Order: sequence, then structure tokens, then C-alpha cells
Amino acid sequence: MGPVQFTSASFLVGPLIALGVVGILVLVLRWAFARGGSLVAREARPGRVDEYGLLVSVAAPSNYIEAEIVRQTLEDHQIRATLAQTLAGPRVMVFEQDAERARTVVAKDH
Repeated sequence: MGPVQFTSASFLVGPLIALGVVGILVLVLRWAFARGGSLVAREARPGRVDEYGLLVSVAAPSNYIEAEIVRQTLEDHQIRATLAQTLAGPRVMVFEQDAERARTVVAKDH
């Protein structure tokens, strides 16, 4: 094996590669620590009853246990339901197209 030959370009390639790696690290770190783009879910906070998009309230139980019983009753009748902790207390929410049927089940069951 003969001696290694360095040209003027070989002195330029090393620093350019190092600069490219540092640039990539800077971009990755800026993305990882950017605000508002977190992959971790925020802590849920209660909202007003009308702030739940396509969901409407069909029951307003006095506590979380009663709300879970109502939610499970609706699930037993094949009605998708969720429990939301609103500013006005726990609410059982369903999609608007299921609301009338859900209210009938809740009224019949209680």
C-alpha cells in the first residue's frame, strides 16, 4: 500500500461533512423541542357542555359513578357513548344522530 495522497479538495470535504452533520442535528433538535408540536397528549381540561363538537349531552348525572352506569347502559344498547367532565359536572355524551334514541333509553332506564 502506497502513501495516502491528499489534495486540496480532501481538506475541504472533511469540514463540509462535519458541518452537514451539525446542520442535521440542529434541524432535528429544533423539531424535537418546538412548541405546539408535541406528540405527548396534553392533560384534559373540562369545557362547557357545548364545546364537544359532534357530541351532545343526553344525561347529567350528579356524580361520576352514576354517569358511568348510564354510559354502560347506552353501550349495552349499542349506542356509542362517552363520559365528559364538563364545567357543569359529568355529562354522558353521544353523537347527534344517536341522541334521541339515547334519551329514550336513559328515560326508560331511570
